[in-house]
Amino acid sequence: MKTIQISLNSIDKVKSFVGAISKFDNDFDLVSGRYVIDAKSIMGIFSLDLSKPIDLNIHADDTELEAILVALKEYQI
Repeated sequence: MKTIQISLNSIDKVKSFVGAISKFDNDFDLVSGRYVIDAKSIMGIFSLDLSKPIDLNIHADDTELEAILVALKEYQI
């Protein structure tokens, strides 16, 4: 598992983020404070405080991790 910080500060960013990670079969969790939600859930993401950076837990092995990080580069802080 790898954790990165991301910023989803607009509706368009949330939509494109969900589209980007939905291409992968891996599990992704967004962690904001004490809340942990499935990162592929648009409704779940909108329940978080999007004004602050959010931790993204990526559950993937090393072979898939590089492709995932490239796909998520625009959201990383």
